[in-house]
Amino acid sequence: MSTAIDQELDTRGLHCPMPLLKAKLALNSMQAGECLRIIATDAGSWDDFEAFVRQSPHELLSRKQQDDEFIYCIKKGNR
Repeated sequence: MSTAIDQELDTRGLHCPMPLLKAKLALNSMQAGECLRIIATDAGSWDDFEAFVRQSPHELLSRKQQDDEFIYCIKKGNR
């Protein structure tokens, strides 16, 4: 099953906490139910995004590592 991506954020080359901060800003500008795809190269983002989603109304639809990139799909929650 494929998820429609409403917005994509390229944070390659940025280090913690920038990928997460940029993702938060992008989510703030989106509507509930929309999906944000984030591409990062910071290995720390793996745990950062998991912790962020756990403490937020958002849903982590997927995350995968592809070579030296980490790709996340986050569905914006209702808050």
